[in-house]
Amino acid sequence: MASHPYQQYPQQHLQHPQHLQHPKHQPAVPISITICGDGGCGKSSITLRLVRSQWTSEYDPTIEDSYSVTRRIDGTTYHLSLTDTAGQEEYRGMWASSNLGADAFLLVYDITSRDSLDALQYFDDLIDMEAETRLDNAERARRAGVNPGRANTGSGSGSKTVPPVKIVAGNKCDLQESRQVSAALGLEWARKRGCGFMETSARLEVNIEETFALIVRRVVERRRLAEMGVLDNTEMNARGMTKPLTPLPADSESEKRAPGLRGPNLDGDHRVGRGQGGFWKKLRCW
Repeated sequence: MASHPYQQYPQQHLQHPQHLQHPKHQPAVPISITICGDGGCGKSSITLRLVRSQWTSEYDPTIEDSYSVTRRIDGTTYHLSLTDTAGQEEYRGMWASSNLGADAFLLVYDITSRDSLDALQYFDDLIDMEAETRLDNAERARRAGVNPGRANTGSGSGSKTVPPVKIVAGNKCDLQESRQVSAALGLEWARKRGCGFMETSARLEVNIEETFALIVRRVVERRRLAEMGVLDNTEMNARGMTKPLTPLPADSESEKRAPGLRGPNLDGDHRVGRGQGGFWKKLRCW
């Protein structure tokens, strides 16, 4: 039987460190991830869900917070360094000067705000400029007889040789009644810019672990391509791009009101949440 286009990542590949025995001769592979997007779209909520399994309804604007977490994915242990950045416009000059050295970027928008999706263009443009700088570094390394994949040792902007991975996350997918950005529109925006795509809910813990597993897999693949000598960013994006979805959730009543969902789960309805119901399974993994 063919797999469902919205099939969830196998949970055995998303193991938490407390359930693992790490061989001493296999140190964790470091991956740095910067989380960016407009203010109030849920960047901190996504980060804290992953790191502490916590969620809060209080909005406290972030200037910049750093976290680290270990995950074992596809048989390998990874040390994820996460930077949760400011989304407010007054802090964007600071963002551009200090957050472009990451291996991957998670661009977060709020599905109830079209403006938050449009705001991602600012970050995407900066990331693409950083990608071009890294490709230039890779070409110089190649001419010097150094494998670009192995020369990717710097930690800051301008010192790396592997272009960063970009994943777009449409957050707050539990707020179907207030949706302004359809899943199809979010996916189209992401694909046009060479990004992977997910919809998430930090509140109901939908696609949090899966999104970061996707990021790790894309970073690993991009590093592998760099070691093979693939230096074209367009080709890298094409090889790692989200596959087309058939079918996508439609802009219909079925998308706006999920089966079993009575508002944003405020009335204690336990039928809706992680691992529950056909609708949420469809949101699992794009």
